Amino acid sequence: MPDHFSQKRIGLIAGSGQFPLLFSKTAIEKGYSLFTAAYVNEADPDLARWSEKIQWLHLGQVKRLIRFFKQNEVRRAVMLGAVRKTRLFTDVKPDMKAIAIIAGMRHTHDDAIMCAFADSLEKEGIKVEPSTFLLPELLAKKGVWTKRKPSRSEKKDIVMGFSIAREIGRLDIGQSVVVGGGSTLAVEAIDGTDATIERGGRLGNGEAVLVKVCKPNQDFRFDVPSVGKKTIETMIRNRVRALAIEAQRTVVFDRPEMIRLADENGIAIVCE
Repeated sequence: MPDHFSQKRIGLIAGSGQFPLLFSKTAIEKGYSLFTAAYVNEADPDLARWSEKIQWLHLGQVKRLIRFFKQNEVRRAVMLGAVRKTRLFTDVKPDMKAIAIIAGMRHTHDDAIMCAFADSLEKEGIKVEPSTFLLPELLAKKGVWTKRKPSRSEKKDIVMGFSIAREIGRLDIGQSVVVGGGSTLAVEAIDGTDATIERGGRLGNGEAVLVKVCKPNQDFRFDVPSVGKKTIETMIRNRVRALAIEAQRTVVFDRPEMIRLADENGIAIVCE
C-alpha cells in the first residue's frame, strides 16, 4: 500500500497552455510535492517555480520519464496541457520503450497512443489520475451562461453540430465542428480548434456556431475538451456567434472573463 509520503507526491507530465500551471499552483496549495516531466518546446519554463524537481524531455522519451518518477518515488501522475500534433511528424525522439508501446498497438490514432502510454505507466506502478482530480470545479456546469440565448436557427445548428462532433470523435478525428445555416463549415483535424474556428468563420459570414464535445469513449486521464477566454477571442475575430459544450465533460478556464467577453460581443454560450 502507498504510504502517506508517496501519496503527497504527484507527478505532472506537462505540455503547453495554462492547465499545467494552474494544476501546479493548486497542488502546492493542497500540500503536494510536485515532480514535473516537461516537454521541450511545449511546457512553460515557469513550471520550475512550483516543482520540487523538473525534468525536460522530448516526445518519445518514455523510459527517461518513468525513471524520473521512480527515482523520486512518484506513484501518481497527471497528463496536462497540449502538444502540437504537427510535432508528431517532426520532433519525436522515441526510445526503445516508446517503440515497444507503438509496436504492440493495432491502431495508432491519437487516443490509442495516449491510452497505451498511460497504461504503460500504470504497469510500472505509476497511476495516471483524471486531469481534473485536484480541480473538479473546472468542469462545465449545465445552462445558458450568457445574456443572449442561441437563436432558433443557432439551436438547430447546435443540434446538428453535436451529432457531427460526436461522430468525428468516435472516429478519433477531432473534438469540434463549426456549423452554419444547416451546413458543416469546418471539422477539427490535426490543426486544432482555433484553426477550425478560423476556417469555419470565413465561410460562415457571421452566422456560424462552434460545438465542442468529448469523444464517445473519452478517457478522462487526458485530452478532455477545454474552452476559455482564448476560445471566445478567436470566435470574436472570426465572427462565430455561439458556442455549445457538454456539461461535466468540458474543462473551462477563465469562466468569468470568458462570459464577460461573450456578453460584450453578443456571443451565446450554452452548456448541455
